[in-house]
Amino acid sequence: MIFLLTIIGAALAVLIYNHDSGMSFGLQNADLAFLVKYGLLAAVIGAGVVGLHRNMGEMIKNLLIWAIIILGLSTGWLYQDQAKETVARIAGGLSPGRPVSITDENGIAVSIRKSMNGHFEAAGAVNGKAVNFLIDTGATSIALSHADAIEIGFSDADLNYSLIINTANGKAKAAPVRLDSVEVGSIVRTGVQAMVSEPGRLDQSLLGMNFISSLTAFEMRRDEVILRD
Repeated sequence: MIFLLTIIGAALAVLIYNHDSGMSFGLQNADLAFLVKYGLLAAVIGAGVVGLHRNMGEMIKNLLIWAIIILGLSTGWLYQDQAKETVARIAGGLSPGRPVSITDENGIAVSIRKSMNGHFEAAGAVNGKAVNFLIDTGATSIALSHADAIEIGFSDADLNYSLIINTANGKAKAAPVRLDSVEVGSIVRTGVQAMVSEPGRLDQSLLGMNFISSLTAFEMRRDEVILRD
């Protein structure tokens, strides 16, 4: 116990001395302070355990349990970013279409898992309103369904169906619009040109090439799409 308290005291002295540098023993001072705090807690608990248990075997068992708990807490603190990303990936796998921020060797990106219907869908937002997009590299621009456009805040009086577009079901009319913002995960674009399909022609809004081409990278894998801002 005296040895442990000596180490804690030395660590505190180092923290005070290296306060301005921000680093001690290769760790951020905040991380080292976290370890010192829980080390002190372990010392207090250990002292209590020693005082309450005369049986050496039981005392050692309790000390090991507390050591494992403290080690787990310390590890969770040091690797909290990795833990958050792992949880986010699992959540994305359980909820396809949900954009998940990831970090790999190429930096920060947004990952989207393939939906059960075999398509890549992306839960996004337009002008702050939730929109579920179908990622479509064959669409030249973002195309909103009439229902989504009305939900976002457009009215029928705002929509002039002056464009003729080719769809999988033949020619259709669409109204040109300007979107204040389009969001997919952490990726945001403002002042985006788009179109609104006439009623009954489009079941789901499309995330087209004018958004995709604004990215630094777009990678489509077997079960995942990677978007890089």
